[in-house]
Amino acid sequence: MPRKGLLYIIGAGFAGEALVNEIRAKKIFGEVAAFLDDDTAKIGKKINGVPVLGPVRDAAPLLRMNPADEAIIALPSVSREYLAELYLILKKAGFERIQILPGISQIVEGEAHLVQTRSIDPQDLLGRTPVTVNLKQSLAYLRGKRVLVTGAGGSIGSELCRQLLSGGAERLFLFGHGENSIYRIDRELHLLQEEGVGEKAAIVPIIGDLKDRDYVDYIIGKLKAEVIFHAAAYKHVPMMEENPVAAIENNFFGTMNLVDAARKHRVKRFVLITTDKAVEPVSVYGASKYLSEQAVLAAASAARSRTVPADGGINDQGPHDSNCTEDSAGGNFMVVRFGNVLGSRGSIVPLFRQQIGKGGPVTVTDGEMRRFFMTIPEACSLVLKAGGVGNNGNLYLLDMGEPVRIQDIAEQMIRFYGFEPHRDIKIEYIGRRAGERLDEPLWWPGERPVKTEYRRILCVERNAPPGTATPKTTTLDLPALTRALRPVVRFDPAFPGHYRNAALLRSILKSHIPGIVADHHE
Repeated sequence: MPRKGLLYIIGAGFAGEALVNEIRAKKIFGEVAAFLDDDTAKIGKKINGVPVLGPVRDAAPLLRMNPADEAIIALPSVSREYLAELYLILKKAGFERIQILPGISQIVEGEAHLVQTRSIDPQDLLGRTPVTVNLKQSLAYLRGKRVLVTGAGGSIGSELCRQLLSGGAERLFLFGHGENSIYRIDRELHLLQEEGVGEKAAIVPIIGDLKDRDYVDYIIGKLKAEVIFHAAAYKHVPMMEENPVAAIENNFFGTMNLVDAARKHRVKRFVLITTDKAVEPVSVYGASKYLSEQAVLAAASAARSRTVPADGGINDQGPHDSNCTEDSAGGNFMVVRFGNVLGSRGSIVPLFRQQIGKGGPVTVTDGEMRRFFMTIPEACSLVLKAGGVGNNGNLYLLDMGEPVRIQDIAEQMIRFYGFEPHRDIKIEYIGRRAGERLDEPLWWPGERPVKTEYRRILCVERNAPPGTATPKTTTLDLPALTRALRPVVRFDPAFPGHYRNAALLRSILKSHIPGIVADHHE
């Protein structure tokens, strides 16, 4: 929609200048009244004919605006702390509409575009300042390649696709089973390309189901994808506790189908995106992601030895002990694990936003519950980076910083919308639900994260030798577990009573993963 008021651009740097040039060229987005900036070398001057006012905290309150006026924050490298301060300054100055450009990681070679702006959101002010990743450099390994993203319509998958536009891929395949979500990200990517964002990769939407083994094998062979980012998964913990067979079928067996097809059709790089809930899992969702990790690591071992897939892709030798240095000529299979991301569908940020919108209460499970958080764009930038620099068989962990109390996030969001927590909007404590715990560890007792040369990307050494600070983990017999689970998720006439038997599934999981509760209603 064309803007009708005056535009004030916060930041007179390369991004702000790029916006001015685009606004003037299109002549439908309104008039840029001024830059607001703190740089004393720029204040009082004109850039492209636009005056620079400042400092922001002094200049903003002096503006005389009408309700249609708009502020656009064009500071891609701004810290979380200063962004929060800016937001308060602009709100107090009377701006009702505050837009923001994405982080520097998503602005390639100084090419900021108006189509990339969006309304500022509470998640922009939460957590730490994201690390800056040179996206163009990070994605060089994808130039000319055919890249497939599973779960492309989801929160993580769609952001991966946005950033992949800048990688110079020949084709970008958007794989998902949700027609509407794939339609939305397909249209968004085409719009971004039309507005000059990224490069001209051919974008191909694909509707399919990872649970369909024959179809997955067919489509991976047909597409000839060279790189796969596997983000598809059922992720809602309490819902998966109520639907445990669906969680294992989709997340674990779906991953195995994809892994086997990737090996058969010689995919060069396979990156599984996983979660801290896979560590010493207590929920079925966590167990499904833990098993997916093991399936990918087993494929890495098979790729190293160039063995033929056995028992649904699970090689009997199991995952090897990783020293974070090995590579393989038989394809690279790796895992990237991280904690929660801010603003993903079904997460607390959109839930809290809805609850605040109706006047509360905001529901928090436990006042002491803590989680590790990272923004979706930062997580995706680091996943893409790890996918390029990572070695076969390695498990990478994104440095999540310090855990944050869920209650603190609730209180910050309430204040963002102009209310006082506990007074204007109540916070209600509802207790932990099935599959939830107060804290989520990022690694097992038998794992040890070590620094890499890349900021906020750690490599996890597994099965540390005796005598070190980290004891060995219990060995998982993945082939045996897979055989036991298969008749539960796929009908077998020899075991008709096993099919969709949730109690049996939990019992099987618990026999291999002690933290799983046999009956989640206990």
